[in-house]
Amino acid sequence: MDVIHHAIWVSDLDRVVSFYVDELGLTQTKEFESGDGATNVFVAGESDVELQFKHEAGRTVDRTEDGVYDHVAIAVEDTDAEVERLCENGSATLTRGPLDSGGADARVAFIEDPEGNGIELVEEFE
Repeated sequence: MDVIHHAIWVSDLDRVVSFYVDELGLTQTKEFESGDGATNVFVAGESDVELQFKHEAGRTVDRTEDGVYDHVAIAVEDTDAEVERLCENGSATLTRGPLDSGGADARVAFIEDPEGNGIELVEEFE
């Protein structure tokens, strides 16, 4: 077994996809309308794991009721530089860090995307 994607409901699909593609540098891999009427956009980095963003016009996404989503971890070259870049231009909000995590053997920071979804930026120690 393997993880292939993580699906996240969003209110503003264009804004979220723009953040992940334009700001984080991921690539949009596909887009389609599913049988439930939702627009689905997938993005990915260098691995085979994708993020799936689901959007349905008129649907309100309430992070307190829509599940137990915590965060998506994204590998970066320089955690501090990415936090500075993303927070300085206003596309992300820093919630914790940057800090060295002995347990993760990495320098990490936690940010939120434009919809408040948690992202962990991970710079693995060499």
